[in-house]
Amino acid sequence: MPSFDAVSEVDAHELSNAIDQTSREISTRFDFKDSNAKVTLEEPNIRIEAKSEFQLGQIYDILITKMSKRGIDVMCLERGKVEEANMCARQPIILRQGVDKEVAKKIVKHIKDSKLKVQASIQGEKVRVTGKKRDDLQKAMTLLKEAKLGIPLQFNNFRD
Repeated sequence: MPSFDAVSEVDAHELSNAIDQTSREISTRFDFKDSNAKVTLEEPNIRIEAKSEFQLGQIYDILITKMSKRGIDVMCLERGKVEEANMCARQPIILRQGVDKEVAKKIVKHIKDSKLKVQASIQGEKVRVTGKKRDDLQKAMTLLKEAKLGIPLQFNNFRD
């Protein structure tokens, strides 16, 4: 029976490349000269450091553009609270990965309401969708792509 998994995950290699590119751009920009600004990946989050909150915003904008150019959906990012101390501002950026239970229930309900001939089941941090026909599964994929769920969805493990 054909099936696929709806998941929400970030490619770790592309994420590290985007962070490296952001760090390289920060080191070459004149407005960050002598500011000790940096971006680090602290699994599973990202940490931004700069002299002021304004510079944190600029670094965040650079990070978003680098991530989107590398094909990472920026809806998975959630900005944390800015901490300022000793002429230094820090901000954690939380990477949201996995489909939590509330969103998984929305996905299952959305698929059932669509009257497609597929079944959806929650399996941990992913939702498995099974059906008899490949066309029905592709319709379910387009239905989930168009749905506003608040998280980026990827479809993998497609079995025929």
